[in-house]
Amino acid sequence: MDIAQLGQYVVNGMMLGIIYAMVAVGFTLFFGVLDVIKFSHGDVLMLGAFTGYAVYLGLGALGIEASWLQLALVVIASVLAMAGVGALIARFVVLPLRGAPAFNTLLITLMTGMVLRECVRLFFPAGSNPKPFPRLLPDTQWAFDGFALRLDSVLLFAAGCAAIAGVHLLINHTRLGLAIRAVAQDSETARVMGIGFESIVLLTFALGSGLAALAGVMNGLYYNEINFGMGLLLAVIGFSAAIVGGLGSIYGAILGGFLFAALQTLGAVALPFGSAYKDVFAFAVVILIIAIKPTGLIAERSSERV
Repeated sequence: MDIAQLGQYVVNGMMLGIIYAMVAVGFTLFFGVLDVIKFSHGDVLMLGAFTGYAVYLGLGALGIEASWLQLALVVIASVLAMAGVGALIARFVVLPLRGAPAFNTLLITLMTGMVLRECVRLFFPAGSNPKPFPRLLPDTQWAFDGFALRLDSVLLFAAGCAAIAGVHLLINHTRLGLAIRAVAQDSETARVMGIGFESIVLLTFALGSGLAALAGVMNGLYYNEINFGMGLLLAVIGFSAAIVGGLGSIYGAILGGFLFAALQTLGAVALPFGSAYKDVFAFAVVILIIAIKPTGLIAERSSERV
């Protein structure tokens, strides 16, 4: 393998890593605030991508063809819609089961995801078929001795980094973030201090779900295709990334996301027929890491949840 081909794999891995990290950060937010694993997260991502696609079709029907305006409206509508869906899931699915065993919450969120997935498959026009996601970013690329760097990949990677950085700044440098951290640390004490527990939970689920919607749109823009089952694998990978990095730590979620993408890239490069077995290789290594270090690579410190 020459350097150009290796560089291409690295660039592709970085793009996958930022998407996985965004999904993993969502899992970390949910767990940090309410100690729950929201397994409908991947299907919210999928629904966000389909929402963006539906908005694009609607704009086309209205004769709005400026790609920058289409992109802005697709992203805004998708993020806001899924933030609302996330808040509704928290309010009517997760919060009522707060005192129930954790297995009940895991099961009901898993079933909620199945409902979302089947609704898209059954009620979206030809929902069981893959959809061609629009190319709304510039198709410029630079070639260097066989290595091609796409401008859309650079823009998507920068957008993902900006989104994660924005979440980090919100959590650590705003009054809302302080309230989220207080609820994550000790919800009862936070109530006594006058922090609205339910409001913070709803806002946190809205934030994580909006981030998932952005990841879904980015995935569609990168691959130029979406399908109703896309959230399944992304959810498993995102959850695995959060676990291996250290569930409850945003830094761990980021590390886990890029680590999983690096393992997939390594599997594709090093193994015979690697592209067919890269997921198997990545999950096998993640299983080994978790077996050796069950608390994750960045263990959660009790004073720094979320």
